[in-house]
Formats: sequence, structure tokens, C-alpha cells
Amino acid sequence: MSAYDAVYQRSIVEPEAFWGEAAQGVEWDVAPATVFDDGRWFVDGRLNTCHNAVDRHVATGRGEQTALIYDSPVTGVVRRYSYAELLESVARTAGMLCDLGVVAGDTVVIYMPMVPEAVIGMLACARLGAVHSVVFGGFAANELAVRIDHARPKVVLSASCGIEPTRIVPYKPLLDAALEQAGHRPARCVILQRPEAPADLVEGRDLDWAEAVRDAAPAGCVSVAATDPLYILYTSGTTGVPKGVVRDNGGHAVALHWSMSHVYGAAPGEVYWAASDVGWVVGHSYIVYAPLLAGCTTVLYEGKPVGTPDPGAFWRVVATHGVRTLFTAPTALRAIKKDDPSGNFAQKWDLSGLRYLFMAGERLDPDTYHWASDLLGIPVIDHWWQTETGWPIAANCVGIEPLPIKPGSPTRPVPGWDVRVLDPAGEECPPGVEGAVAIRLPLPPGALPTLYRDDARFAESYLSRYPGHYLTGDGGFLDDDGYLFVMGRIDDVINVAGHRLSTGAMEEVIAAHPDVAECAVIGVDDELKGQLPLGFVVLKAGADRDPADVERELSAMVRDRIGPVAAFRRAVVVGRLPKTRSGKILRATMRDIAAGRDYRAPSTIEDPAALTEIADAL
Repeated sequence: MSAYDAVYQRSIVEPEAFWGEAAQGVEWDVAPATVFDDGRWFVDGRLNTCHNAVDRHVATGRGEQTALIYDSPVTGVVRRYSYAELLESVARTAGMLCDLGVVAGDTVVIYMPMVPEAVIGMLACARLGAVHSVVFGGFAANELAVRIDHARPKVVLSASCGIEPTRIVPYKPLLDAALEQAGHRPARCVILQRPEAPADLVEGRDLDWAEAVRDAAPAGCVSVAATDPLYILYTSGTTGVPKGVVRDNGGHAVALHWSMSHVYGAAPGEVYWAASDVGWVVGHSYIVYAPLLAGCTTVLYEGKPVGTPDPGAFWRVVATHGVRTLFTAPTALRAIKKDDPSGNFAQKWDLSGLRYLFMAGERLDPDTYHWASDLLGIPVIDHWWQTETGWPIAANCVGIEPLPIKPGSPTRPVPGWDVRVLDPAGEECPPGVEGAVAIRLPLPPGALPTLYRDDARFAESYLSRYPGHYLTGDGGFLDDDGYLFVMGRIDDVINVAGHRLSTGAMEEVIAAHPDVAECAVIGVDDELKGQLPLGFVVLKAGADRDPADVERELSAMVRDRIGPVAAFRRAVVVGRLPKTRSGKILRATMRDIAAGRDYRAPSTIEDPAALTEIADAL
């Protein structure tokens, strides 16, 4: 039996013993006597996540090691924080939150760009046992308002602006607009004033971040139950009642600490860079928490893969800061490849220290895999996970035993994840046969225990379709060697540049246009971004409009209501949408048409000619 097989089998057959040993990698205020009970991990344990991520490294004599490197090509700033300096900043920021009345169990919304204060704010919440909810800075005011109403924060942490390669994005007006729309009123907003675009503060509500922190006394760590929530992260593009993924403290700390050495092969003191955003789950898990829990140095990058200033931006960061492990999305590599297909910019930098390139966020296509592998001459490792799971479900676990790579596959399930591929009847599919990818319960530590304020929706969304299993929402198959191939979503969520966005959310926006009678949005393959949304709209009778004008108006509406991350630019005006007799729009068939695949009109279709019209329109 191989090393991987031995570890994996033990995690599935003896999960309590397996994770009980893994739990020894973190420091507990009260060590758990019970590893697992009634669907929950480490139920009687107590700890503090911030202590494990920061304080304990200082206490063990590693305070002078660099904890955080902030690299911002858009401002020309590079700043390094030792663990001791990070501890001082986090403790004072936690003290500021205490002064504003924040206590364990309260929620704090963080709406910030990629600056050190975003990381510090997250850790400060964890220090107090408060629950943070980070909202990606690219979301529009409406999306922020919905999340504020659902999370009901006592305090909002924000900044005056974000900085893009070609423009400054004022955040404060977006926050003000969101608070005007929201029903909930936070007691205070703390604003980091950036010199590029200082903001006007609302008297009695808004505080200047620097002044508030300067006047605060450092706060200590608050012990919380392992099952208490650490954060809420809303899945992108939700409509109506948001879907807030909850992460607990104990299971999260254990799983992420374990993953750094076993999945990524990273050791304490090494530089680990997840080129993502703190607003996404990758940023939560592998910019902030996991590297610090493991005693690594983490990189916070405020820039882009190209344009800040050139396609060598990533390679500069790797060479300059001694990055050993890089984790990014295929979209980033495709953008670099598009501007520098021969890899000339990579040749300008010494990349000999880079050991692994991990890819996730969307399927790694073989062309991109081969390009990166040939360019770098190191293992390029696809791995697969979700906002809900918090850490990898399937990966090539290089810290256990590197396995042969199969382009197009994230390799095999990570220990703890009992991956099955099920047919509609709930039976396991034979090797090579596609079905729904599901996880046999219990989920390992670190996965979501529920949805925020909605246990019933958690069960309905994830556990009801296949009893005894968690439904990932992705389809795929296992091959004869047990390698997993994830082929795409089985619902209406599309993946745009690594961002999961709901086509239903876009349809809701488009349907609000005064000339639109009905619409459908599907995801179509895109060489650069993975997928892009494509809209089909039926205009109301009498709406004699230029289709180009309609397309521009709809694009602006989606950008305003959801944000530029949606990348909605194409809307095709058609006379009708293909539907079943029961009124269901045939989105799957439309996706086949858009992709140029062979398709068969379902027997339940109401008007087969509608499919021909879709094909002609494209």
C-alpha cells in the first residue's frame, strides 16, 4: 500500500483517531476529550484562532520572523510585518473593536481592498471571538447592503478606496449607498483613509482607522468553543436571502494547519503565496489563516497578474520574496500566457526557489497546465475545493506522497474526504461514467457545519438530494485509478475568473429592464476567464429597440447591481426562449448550442424551432 493510500484509508476508516492526532498541531485552552459527536468536531474543546495564528509563534521565540509581506505594485509600497509586529497591530485593532462594544459572538463586516489592515481586522475579530464577514470590494452597493442586513454587524471596517491598475475605486460612497439601502444600522464604521482618495466621514458614525487604533489599548485573546463561528462568507451572486457559509473555530484551525504540510508540503518559515483576494475563500484560508497557523510567511498582493506593470508581475513577486509555493487560479495563468506566450518575462527573474504551483478556482485546462509546466519546470498541481468546504477536497498531496499528474484532473481525494460519484438514483457510478460528485458524511473538520441563520436551507441545499451525502453541485467522474475529473456545475452557478456567480442573480437584474419580457443567462467557455455569462432576452411587444443599445444597457445594469466581477457584456435578443411544456427553460441545451456541441431537443420541448432560433442568433 502506498503512503497516500495508507493515510487516506485511515482517515476514512478511523476518522476520530486521525483527526484527534491532527488536533495536536494546534494549541487548545481546553483540549477536546470528544473528537466527534452528532456531526460536530471537537465539541468540548476551547481555543482561540488568533492565538494559534499569531501569539503562539511569538511565544515560542519566532517573533522576529516575517509573518506578512504586503506587496502593492499599484501604490509602489512593499511592507513587511514580523510576527511580533503583526501581534501588536492585531491586539490594538482588537482593542479598538472592544472600545466600540464588540464582544464574542458579535458580527463585523469587512469591506476592504487588499491592504494589511484587512488581514489585521480579520485576526482582530478572531482574537475577540467576534464573527467577521468579509465582502469582496468589487461588489456593488446593493450586494453589500444585502449582506449587511443578513449579518447585522455591530461595526463595519472599510477603506476610503481601492486601487486598480488604471483607476481609483472609491469605496466609501459605495458603503454609504449600501447603508442607505440596508435596514440594519451598524453602530460604527471605521474607515482606513488612503492618501490616493481620502473620504468624507459621517459625524457620529464614522471613525478614522488610524486615530481609533492609536487611542486603543491592546486586547488579549478570548477563549471560544471549538464549535463557535469564526466567520461568515457569503457565496457570490446570491439572490433573495443570502447563503452565508459558516466556518467554526476548532475544525477550521485543525484542518488548515494539517493541510499546509500534508497537501501543500509547506514548512514553518517558508514563504507561501496565494495570489487571490481576502474577499474569497482562498483568501480566508490561504492568505490569512492557514499560512499563519503553520508559521509560514504569507504574501498579500495588491496587483494583477498583468498590467502591474507587465506579465512578469507574478514572477517578480516570487523572485523578490523567495516564494516557495504559489497558489493561483488558471485565469491568472491564461492572462499571463495571453500577453507573454513565450514566457519571456519569466526568464528575467530567478525562479529557482519556486517548488510548486498549485491551481484552483476553476478547472485547469490541459493547455494551460502544459504551458505552465514547460515554462517553470516544476510540478503544476490542479486541486479542487469550494467556498463551502474551506480547504481542498481533491489534490495531489505532495506532503504525503506526490502522485503522477493527469492533466485535467485534481488527482485523488484528500484524506478526510470520502468522494463518491452518484447517478440520479443515488447509486455509485462505475469508473469513467459521469454523475453528481458527492461527499459521504460526515464531512471532515473545516467544512461548513451549517448556513448562517438557516439550518433548514443548509440541509435542503446540500444534504437532501442524496441522504447520507453532501452534494457538491459539481458533476464529474472517477477513473480506474481513482482520479477525480470535475467537469462543471450542475446548477446555475458559473465560474468567471475563479469567482462563483449565479446566473439567476444576473437574470433577476436583466428582468428588471423595462423592455425585457423574459431572459436566460448561461455560462459559456472563455479562453481567458474560464467562463463568461451570455444572456438571451425576449423583448416586450412593441419594444422596437436597437439590440446593441439593449445590450449596453443590460451590461451597465449588471455591473451596477452585481459588480464588474460578473463580466456581463453580451446579450442576444431573440424572439422566444426554448422551454419544456411545463415552462422550464432549457439552459443545458442552450449551453450545448453555445459551445458548438451536438444537442438533441428534449421530448418535452414546447417549440423545437426555438432552439433553431438560438443557434441562428449565435
